[in-house]
Amino acid sequence: MYKKYISVLASMALVSAGAMAQNDSIKSSLSPSQPADIGSDKVFSLGETTGAVSVITGNQLNRRNAKDIGNDILGQGSGLISLQGAGRYVDQNPTFYVRGLQTLNDNNTPLFIVDGIERDITSVSPEDVERVEILKDAAATAIYGYKGINGVVVVTTKRGKANTREITISYDHEFRFFAHTPKFVNGYTYGLAINEARQNDWLGVRYLPQELTALKDQTYPELYPNVNWLDETMGSTSHTNKYAIQFRGGTDKFRYYTSINLLTNSGFIAKPNENSGYSTQDKFSRGNVRMNLDIDLTPTTLVKLNIFGSLTENQQPGDRANLWDMIYTVPSAAFPIKGPDGKWAGSDTWAGTLNPVAQSQGAAYYKNHRRALSADLTIRQDLGMILEGLSANVRVAYDNMAKIFENHSKTYVYSVTTPSWPNGAAEPTYTTSIYGVDGEMGSKADPDTYHRYFHFDGGFNYEKKFGDLDLYSQLKWDYEYTDPNGINNTVYRQNVTWWTHLNYKSRYLLDLTLVESGSSRLAPGTKWNFSPTLGLGWVISNENFWSNPDRYLKLRATAGMLNADFLPKDKDGNEVWTYYAQQYVIGGGLYPFDNTWNPWQQTTLGQMATPDPGHEKAYKFNVGVDASPVDGLNVSVDLFKERRKGIWVSSAGKYSSLIGMTAPYENGGIVDSKGIEISADYNKTFGDVTLSVGGNFSYNKNKIVKMMEEPRDYANLVQTGNSVDQLYGLKAIGFFKDDADILNSIPQTFSTVRPGDIKYEDVNDDGVIDANDKVAIGYSTKAPEIFYNFRLGAEWKGLGMYAFFQGTGNYSAVLNTKSMYWPLINNTTISQYAYDNRWTPDHQDALFPRLSSSSNANNYQTSTLWLRNRSFLKLRNIEVYYNLPSKFLKDNLKVVSGAKLYVRAIDLFATSNVPKNDPECYGIDPVNKSVAFGLSVTF
Repeated sequence: MYKKYISVLASMALVSAGAMAQNDSIKSSLSPSQPADIGSDKVFSLGETTGAVSVITGNQLNRRNAKDIGNDILGQGSGLISLQGAGRYVDQNPTFYVRGLQTLNDNNTPLFIVDGIERDITSVSPEDVERVEILKDAAATAIYGYKGINGVVVVTTKRGKANTREITISYDHEFRFFAHTPKFVNGYTYGLAINEARQNDWLGVRYLPQELTALKDQTYPELYPNVNWLDETMGSTSHTNKYAIQFRGGTDKFRYYTSINLLTNSGFIAKPNENSGYSTQDKFSRGNVRMNLDIDLTPTTLVKLNIFGSLTENQQPGDRANLWDMIYTVPSAAFPIKGPDGKWAGSDTWAGTLNPVAQSQGAAYYKNHRRALSADLTIRQDLGMILEGLSANVRVAYDNMAKIFENHSKTYVYSVTTPSWPNGAAEPTYTTSIYGVDGEMGSKADPDTYHRYFHFDGGFNYEKKFGDLDLYSQLKWDYEYTDPNGINNTVYRQNVTWWTHLNYKSRYLLDLTLVESGSSRLAPGTKWNFSPTLGLGWVISNENFWSNPDRYLKLRATAGMLNADFLPKDKDGNEVWTYYAQQYVIGGGLYPFDNTWNPWQQTTLGQMATPDPGHEKAYKFNVGVDASPVDGLNVSVDLFKERRKGIWVSSAGKYSSLIGMTAPYENGGIVDSKGIEISADYNKTFGDVTLSVGGNFSYNKNKIVKMMEEPRDYANLVQTGNSVDQLYGLKAIGFFKDDADILNSIPQTFSTVRPGDIKYEDVNDDGVIDANDKVAIGYSTKAPEIFYNFRLGAEWKGLGMYAFFQGTGNYSAVLNTKSMYWPLINNTTISQYAYDNRWTPDHQDALFPRLSSSSNANNYQTSTLWLRNRSFLKLRNIEVYYNLPSKFLKDNLKVVSGAKLYVRAIDLFATSNVPKNDPECYGIDPVNKSVAFGLSVTF
């Protein structure tokens, strides 16, 4: 006889920030979790679990009007670090880490599972999601084999309900705005700035006095313009519409959940319709269809079928033109939008192809289509007729994704007007040159990428009660292959898993998992590896000596060893598939008899073979306590430690250059990490008022124990012993005041220094300042060590408010954005902030060095001058809502069983020390904030 959908390792379902939003008690709650993807039907109560798992569910989901579930859970969960991505809507894909950075390998991101299968979460609509679980320790992630070493994020979509019939329709309209936009100087100020920079570089000025006057007075705007490229290219508001309809219900033998979701977003292009018959707007649209079926074919046979399809289209102006890069490049005084002849404008310094308005209106558009179809079928058979408690399951899944591009871009004609001001002339003269071709719109369309994925698993489950002992055991084999775009890069993986759970008297718990994993990525002799994990739990509050049965207390501990099939990466970040073999280089050379060049004449030894290749391993340990000390309060604390060994690193520091070959990659890296996670939530009802308060705090610290580092001349250069992704730079101690200061200071070797350049500390006391004076500064720019969130909620007679905040600590930024902080280099513009805070002889206590018109190797070193504390606190989302009273609906709208009106504000404000920019994404593509209005009706 079948029970509800499975759940074994959700140890923190109500002690996590998400689950604690529910008003269920910690002792009686059931929480579906990890084994949902391995074919079991057993449901364990929360008190039976031993692993470290955080659950986001209930009213924590679908509050951000996000385009996908990844953006929806931004900032949520205990142990999950999530950081916002770029501002452009289609590129808003957060970065995720579970318990921070744990390896020298670039792959620190967790595995994402949707309904038991590894899948892309960027297409999953938040409206379809029932819950999200973060699996953090060895016991919780072991069953995923090689792919679970960095943690696992499990997304479970909604399923049907027996003996019900529901239809839910929702609509949201969202107004999006730029959270931070740069302010660049006007044309006249740019003229002053570039003249000052060139004089600082001992060069002649670019603008004569009369030209500066023309820029200031705008007497000749077509020759000496003042264009606000941001305002001319980008509008102030973008719009997003979300439509969703869900069908949910069924009978005892047939349950269904079906949904249709449509999402459209129009971007910020100011004037996209200045053409005949087409728009150049930066826009995104997606249509999703999902169908989840549960069918009881017989009293002992259950079939689950999931089908999901997604069609996505995004468009942008020109041939993938980066308009923001152009806005950050072209000064206000560079050229007008159009020249005197009415053609798009450019200049001798800035080509007309850099004209952002021309690119946004006159270069047509480029499209990308993404088509994805995924399906999985599970059959579960009760074998109680053979052995009581025995069942079997088989599952097969196939996913297919393809991207197709349409290039409808075109070229355009632009004119270059070159002014001159003859000596003594009252007015300027100019010459005009024409460049480019007024081309036809392109019609090319071809496949861009494709991806295929196949998964099969099958196994047996055994469940039996022996007196006070409950036994659950599962034996499973799974096989998969993934076939991404390219040649010879198909990956095959297999896992054989035996997992056993014991519960004695609901007091003493044990989870034992034994996994043998194989991968085609690894070298011969290392493809198969063994991963054992053990979890223990003690529910103290179920002991006879416990005096208060309404209070809950559980201790748990897990330990285990996990393996990974990561490959080493070259200097460009590409995986090296032939890392373990001797490599040869075939190149050209002179043929000795006739002195002619032969492109295939020489064969030389390249990279050495890896001696005794292995693989990356993680030894994970976790201890935790879950408690409910007072009514309505749930608390959880986890301490964890991990040693990552066998990390692929270059062994160049091990060998002398005399070997004559490139040093091999070896499994020589070791990283230790440790941390603490604390969750606390309080939920209480006082009459008609329900209050909900909660939050999470996590601290993750790591240290490089070994990395096969080459010998260093000075101790300050040694990276071993510091953190992964530790920043290294120079210590800035001020600016050179004048020539005398330069003569009396320690020589700096990066470039010739002048007054206003950055002065650095001679850290190693060798009498010269160079790259050997770099030291560890700040923290990582990739992931914060401290991550926290907290929420506040209240509801009175259907009227409610919910606010969610998220912050970081021990997190660094380097201010190196062009034009914003590093201006004028390579003929870029300059921000008002950089101009106002530059060094001058009259402003020697400035934030930034003197202006330079060309690259300044001394000033643009990574140093403490450019370092900022990236810690921030953000209001991720706030919602005010009203649930219409059920009596009103019953009396007036008999077919409506529920209705909710709401207003939401998303990423409304942030506090940080990153000036004039967003702390999460301080590059050239600004992040968005938004306000949304929505309605949801259930029939």
